[in-house]
Amino acid sequence: MLEWIQTNDHIFWWATAASVATFVVSLIVVPILIARLPADYFIQSARPERPWEHMNPVLRIVLLIGKNVLGWLLILVGLVMIPLPGQGVLTLLIGLMLVDFPNKYKFEKWLITRERVRKTVNWIRHRAGREPIRVD
Repeated sequence: MLEWIQTNDHIFWWATAASVATFVVSLIVVPILIARLPADYFIQSARPERPWEHMNPVLRIVLLIGKNVLGWLLILVGLVMIPLPGQGVLTLLIGLMLVDFPNKYKFEKWLITRERVRKTVNWIRHRAGREPIRVD
C-alpha cells in the first residue's frame, strides 16, 4: 500500500486537496442550505416544487444535468476519500443529496427522522434564528 501511494502520490495530493476543499465549502454552504429549508419541508407527502421548475426549459435541463454531474463527481470523490483522512462520508452524503434518483424524497425524510440528524439540523437552524424542522 505504501509503495502504491509513493508511486501515485499525485492522486493522493489531489484527493487531499479535494478533501480540504469539500470540508471548507461544507462549513459554509451546508448551514446556509439547512437554514433556508422551510420548517414544514418534510411534513409534505411529496417533494415541494423546486425553484427552477418554471424557468426556461433549456436552462432548467442544463441546471439539472449540472447538478447531477456535480453530485456524481462528489460521490466518486467521497468514495475515494473514505479510506483517506478527510470528509469522505460528508462528501458522499452531499453528492447523494444533489443526485436525482427514485424515492430520494423518502430517503431524505427517513434520514431527518434519525434523532441525531434532526438534533444537529435543528441546532444549526437555532443558531441561524430559524424554527426547528418539523417531521411527521
